[in-house]
Amino acid sequence: MRFLLTDEQRDFARTLDALLGASGTPAAVRSWAAGDHKPGRDLWARLAEAGVFALAVPEEHGGLGPLPLELTVAFIELGRHAVPGPLVETAAAAAFLHRMGDAEAATAWLPRIAAGDALVGLCPDGAPFALDADATDTVLVVRDDTVCHTGTHGPVQPALDPARRLARPLGGTLLARGPAVTAAARHATDLARLLTAAQALGLGRALLAGTVDHVGQRTQFGRAIGSFQAVKHRLADTLIGLEFAQPLVYAAALALAADAPSAGAEAAAAKAAAGEAGYAAARTALQLHGAVGYTDEPDLSLWIRKARPLRDAWGTPAECRARVLAE
Repeated sequence: MRFLLTDEQRDFARTLDALLGASGTPAAVRSWAAGDHKPGRDLWARLAEAGVFALAVPEEHGGLGPLPLELTVAFIELGRHAVPGPLVETAAAAAFLHRMGDAEAATAWLPRIAAGDALVGLCPDGAPFALDADATDTVLVVRDDTVCHTGTHGPVQPALDPARRLARPLGGTLLARGPAVTAAARHATDLARLLTAAQALGLGRALLAGTVDHVGQRTQFGRAIGSFQAVKHRLADTLIGLEFAQPLVYAAALALAADAPSAGAEAAAAKAAAGEAGYAAARTALQLHGAVGYTDEPDLSLWIRKARPLRDAWGTPAECRARVLAE
């Protein structure tokens, strides 16, 4: 498959890159990790004004979509800038609400998601914790063929990435039950895998760019360490991993946009490849910057700490590969 973004899609990516670059995202990430959601909510509102969340919502509910490819373009930039919050979960919740067949719930939540007024969590079947339940307006909890929504949760659990705040959803009010819930949950999982893959790809790109800059400035034995053959090989391997993951991500977006039968397997393949590539970029960045003691306080740590959780969120590499093989 030969695929190129349109000029409009590339302009959209550049607009988001400029918006996020001027928004002080690292400070918002640190505040989010400390439980202060205001800077993150302000950033969320700016992204909504740019149309990011409207891409996940159908036109009849005030959105622009669903447009999986444009969402993918957006989420690569969100990953590049390490934006905090239940971004993937809110977009996946929009897809779930649209497909589960409950018109009242869709009317209540989808326009608010498109406008950026609502952060909605989605806790898939088998997942014990919901992401950022303390910041969301509601969490949709799927269990077997039922879905409930709840605004209450247990204490926030410690996590590898402090900005990914996990809590167990409690209680809940039944929204729907039946085969439509199961089908909607499957589609929402496929979209969540695609968008997590896009985030991981953007994160890996940012880590690689930062590491290349660093090795060009840091010296040993009177030479920039970037001139050493071993360093060049490590960076090249990282770049190759990201380059191989990118077409899988775009192919999955096209498959979801066409509602192709292979969409689930393609999303899983993209998730496995991009998750591994992003994590490899984080390990490269950690090693070439000089290990943990040199990366904990700088902003670089905000990116490094996200790589492993993104790799495993919405399906570990092993689970995603199993889905591909099952197809």
